[in-house]
Amino acid sequence: MTVNSPIDPIDIGTLRTLVLVYDLQSFSAAAERLDVNQSTISYAIERLRVALRDPLLVRQGNGVTATERCSALVKWARDMIREIEGLAAPVEFDPATAQGSVTISCNYHERQTLIPQFSVRLRAGAPQVRLVLLDAAGHGNVHLKQNQCDIVLGPVGIAGESLYRRHVLTDHYVCVMDPTNPLARDRITLPAYSKAEHVFVTHSEEWQPLYLDVLKTRDIEIEPMVTLPSHDSLAHIVAGTRLVATIPHLLARTMPGGLHIARLPFRVPIPIDMYWSARTAKSGLHKWARDLLAEVARGYARLNAPEKQKARS
Repeated sequence: MTVNSPIDPIDIGTLRTLVLVYDLQSFSAAAERLDVNQSTISYAIERLRVALRDPLLVRQGNGVTATERCSALVKWARDMIREIEGLAAPVEFDPATAQGSVTISCNYHERQTLIPQFSVRLRAGAPQVRLVLLDAAGHGNVHLKQNQCDIVLGPVGIAGESLYRRHVLTDHYVCVMDPTNPLARDRITLPAYSKAEHVFVTHSEEWQPLYLDVLKTRDIEIEPMVTLPSHDSLAHIVAGTRLVATIPHLLARTMPGGLHIARLPFRVPIPIDMYWSARTAKSGLHKWARDLLAEVARGYARLNAPEKQKARS
């Protein structure tokens, strides 16, 4: 004799709805995201409330807050959904006929250096696959854990179960300045660097450049003369001035306007890694895209390596 359980009506769709409401902290926002009526969202959550004998999501102000049991359930559900989607993804893959999309969360650095060539190679190899870019801006880990992207690419450290990492290249910081800047005449010393007129790029205050931590360990504090939210206008700001910007080397190579690139008086590596979750780990499309992105990164690193390093390779 079959004994019915109160959790029998719970399915993947219901759990997806719970995770979405939890992430957005709003029934109405979840309904808008899924393009359904709010009553549909409320019905799904009510089924879970009855089955688990817990309110799960309690209204607070204009949104909702999760109970302790709800938070535990969402963590489990998120991992389970990733695993099931990973198992369901087709292993066989033919890029020439494949359809679908690859969503990458990355920063200006990667969009200027690796993504253009990746896009060209993607279009040539898998012409029906769509490429979607998200601005990571310090939120790449959120994009990945909430399944908003397939790959996070950049100098970030993301920890968590069912997450994978692959190192693709290592960049480093350099100084860029107008060629007429007196600092462009000789190798920059640390005292001269400390006294320079600096430009800071704050990444919209969502991420701090790695070289600032190195300066702190040396008890060196530098005050910016100009602060920018991103690198997109940097070349125009620096040109014709005595300003000095400390930016990744590969990004400096893409800057317009003939800026002078100088060695930083201390070396700070910038590891560029690729992260993905179990949701796409076994997907033929996404495995192919990850391999292609790693191949593009290797080629880009070789092309832009210092002459001495090229000679050794």
